[in-house]
Amino acid sequence: MIILGLDPGYGTMGYGVIEKDSRGNCSAVDYGVVKTPASENFAVRLCILENGVNALFDRFHPEETAMEELFFSKNVTTGIAVAHARGVILLTCNKRCGKIFEYKPNQIKQALTGYGAADKGQMQRCVVSHLRLTAIPRPDDAADALAVALCHAFTNRFSGMFGIK
Repeated sequence: MIILGLDPGYGTMGYGVIEKDSRGNCSAVDYGVVKTPASENFAVRLCILENGVNALFDRFHPEETAMEELFFSKNVTTGIAVAHARGVILLTCNKRCGKIFEYKPNQIKQALTGYGAADKGQMQRCVVSHLRLTAIPRPDDAADALAVALCHAFTNRFSGMFGIK
């Protein structure tokens, strides 16, 4: 099964594509980011995100998509912009495959490390270990997206609890 993990953002959207085999082993297929230029107006940046998600579906044909839920505590203005980006990303994913699963940050940490308050370094080391990579994926948004994809791979037998209804 090919799983597309997404770390939503309007300036930088991380993506991680993994393959889970019949024995439950996961391997990295690709990872990276879709960037939108700060010089563009917001609507154009949202279109760039839509095009980026469509390009990922065209290239990798994922069977399921996993995304981090929106979490912000300080900057509401940034949170609103990310919420707009998430809306575009969710809509595009739903049109392309319809199997979208959302995970809270602490659920992702729990699934990868066994500890729901793990720090970023612990998470990155777990991504490297689980996927047998030689280095921490860069930028951080790509590593975060791989973590989301792994979380889904590890917990998808419970997918009815996390899917969008």
